Amino acid sequence: MPGGVTTATRELSDSRVRVEVEVASEALEHELGSAARSIGRDLKIPGFRKGKVPPEVVLQRVGRDAVLDEAVRRALPGWYEQAVSDAGIAAVGDPHLDLAELPQKGAPLQFTIEVAVRPEAKLGTYKGLEVGRREPAGSPEEIDRELEGLRDSVASLENVDRAAQKGDFAVIDFTGTVDGEPFEGGEARGYLLELGSGRLVEGFEEQLEGASAGEDREVRVAFPEDYRAEALAGKEAVFEVSIKEVKEKRLPELDDDFATEAAGFDTLDELRADIEEKLRAEREREIEAEFREAVVDAAAEAAKIEIGHDLVHAKAHEMWAGTRRRLEQQGIPPERYLEISGKTEEELVKEAEPDAERALRRESVLAAIIEAEGIEVTDDDLLESLRQATAAGGVKPPSDEELTKALDRARSQGRDDALREDIAMRRAVDLLVEHAKPIPVEQAQAREKLWTPEKEGQERSEQIWTPGSSTG
Repeated sequence: MPGGVTTATRELSDSRVRVEVEVASEALEHELGSAARSIGRDLKIPGFRKGKVPPEVVLQRVGRDAVLDEAVRRALPGWYEQAVSDAGIAAVGDPHLDLAELPQKGAPLQFTIEVAVRPEAKLGTYKGLEVGRREPAGSPEEIDRELEGLRDSVASLENVDRAAQKGDFAVIDFTGTVDGEPFEGGEARGYLLELGSGRLVEGFEEQLEGASAGEDREVRVAFPEDYRAEALAGKEAVFEVSIKEVKEKRLPELDDDFATEAAGFDTLDELRADIEEKLRAEREREIEAEFREAVVDAAAEAAKIEIGHDLVHAKAHEMWAGTRRRLEQQGIPPERYLEISGKTEEELVKEAEPDAERALRRESVLAAIIEAEGIEVTDDDLLESLRQATAAGGVKPPSDEELTKALDRARSQGRDDALREDIAMRRAVDLLVEHAKPIPVEQAQAREKLWTPEKEGQERSEQIWTPGSSTG
């Protein structure tokens, strides 16, 4: 994105700022030309091939104001990102943009932004914090559960000459009808079903218990009101089921042969030792992640951070917006997610407020530590971060030239500052953890129960700012 964006910032009350933004006429004309070329690719005008309509002809036919309106609509998000970056603010939640009118040719574009900003933290003690840390204690029972799961994964299914019971597998043919009519998905042949698994509609599997191979049964069920196929929701169905085979799951013996066949170990003891080591490594990762969060929370607890409810609510909305984007990337309509949860968007936002406040406190104290410690992030750091992110995705390692282009794109889109802050915050957490003193969790919990005047004052403050919320 070309330059030409200037800003002036004024602080408002309640952790909000107003940013006055001016986009130079040259930058505006550049976006106008880009929009005209884009529109021209789809415009059909006699005498010009499709996609070859010159920008000046587009401006004549469509009108400068209409093209300028489209240009501003497309460029505004980028201008907003650049304005926020240039103003040096950490915006929280959705901004309110006020664009009075589109300018005449040769004049700059002016608009204002009002947005909540992350509060500043007045640091307390943040080095040498004593924080509870769990020990990676395991148990033989955990290893046994893993072994049972492995046994189950390599179990065999063998035909039995008896009536089916819960836990057995049945090979069935079935045909279902609703109001006497067949429906999509209501028929199958050679279907392998574990009785008691709950894979089919409630009541179906239970009605097959006691059946033997070669037997036919009529199964009656009712689809739940919230069934995923709306045409069947709340309807009663009748299935004609033919039991072809009844199979019993046979688990292998827990011995050296099992260890060899299932996992490639010579002995069962070697397999148990390997499982124990993997469980320990997994617990270590979990404990380390917990400890890092607890250290940041302890630093935030020691700092003075004033956060109003409006700011918490804005952050909760921002978090929900992130959830929406992730759902859409996964092909899940957010509306469907809301339907399944049985809650409205505003209810989910309200539920997210405690997490939103916690996130604001963490971000605020880390930002203050970055400034206090003079933590800086270079372009080389950004390139290495992009390289690691690409490697984590399992794709071919990019060349230095490709990484540089990716960084240039991030910079042109105003995203490089966010990348720098992310790296800086991780380094701030590293610093906190490096200087923290792990103590037994029981000792840390006992300290939390002790009364201090500071805690009482904080509790009162929290009641003023976020009534009824939890900051655990």
